[in-house]
Amino acid sequence: SLTLLDTNLPPEAETELRSFIAKRLSKGALFDGMGNVVSVGLSVPECKVGCYYCRFQHENLLEMATLESDISAPEYVVCFLGGSEKEDTFRLELDKYIQSLKMSLDLEQKSLETSVNPYLRSWFEDAVCPIQRVVQLFQEKLTSLLHAALSYTPVEVKNADERTEKDISRFLAAASLQGLVQEGTMTSLCIAMTEEQHKTMIIDCGGPQPQLHNAGSNRFCEDWMQAFVNGAEGGNPFLFRQILENFKLKAIQDINNLKRFIRQAEMNHYALFKCYMFLKNCGSGDILLKIVKVEHAEMPEARNVVTVLEEFMRE
Repeated sequence: SLTLLDTNLPPEAETELRSFIAKRLSKGALFDGMGNVVSVGLSVPECKVGCYYCRFQHENLLEMATLESDISAPEYVVCFLGGSEKEDTFRLELDKYIQSLKMSLDLEQKSLETSVNPYLRSWFEDAVCPIQRVVQLFQEKLTSLLHAALSYTPVEVKNADERTEKDISRFLAAASLQGLVQEGTMTSLCIAMTEEQHKTMIIDCGGPQPQLHNAGSNRFCEDWMQAFVNGAEGGNPFLFRQILENFKLKAIQDINNLKRFIRQAEMNHYALFKCYMFLKNCGSGDILLKIVKVEHAEMPEARNVVTVLEEFMRE
């Protein structure tokens, strides 16, 4: 059975949503800490809406339940409703949002009204809007932020309020290729960039516009910055997220193309020239070369190709 703790839905719509979640629970379709996004038909506003729902158990009470078998840990289901199923593009952010709630929830202190409810009411601002706010804050300077995310350059934020600092951190995490490139490659790149202390990018938010120091840039990031700035007029956070996903997809395609050319260049001098031309024309040759250099560090023939390409690019 489901007991309502809090909602801002009209009673009729709440009953329909509760019925929908109850059916999902009976089918075992809710996994702890992993949210789902589906389309739900509700009488208010009399159309289908996107619904993110996630089941979780309170951490401390779960530990008590495992120690004392006669205690059953209570389970909770959180639902967020939006205009469409586009919430799916923010599912990972919403999962982290629920994780933070799970860690901080303290029912013994009757914190539902004082902390839990305000936290739940701000889900859209806190989990969905950070990318949009960063685009609006940085404008053309977004180029350097995209470059830092792709190249795993350490970023230090100064003189910023807590929300702005979190927004920048979330944007960098969302724009990086984490999870899309090999784990070892990512770790090695982070170590290499951290060792180059002078490469740390400083973002000073003390003035009306952020000031950047040691900022990098390339043509690839400049082109994608323009796509973000052009999309800013509509002010749609889901559009910004989709642009960001397309940005990462194109970067991965370019990395895979370069790796294919390098394999061919191990046996073919013309393919080596193709590698060079690709690096010159793709707009992000500086970053791609660093990534493949790390990935091919233990492969002598490929490493030789990368060394030659580095010399060509320097010249």
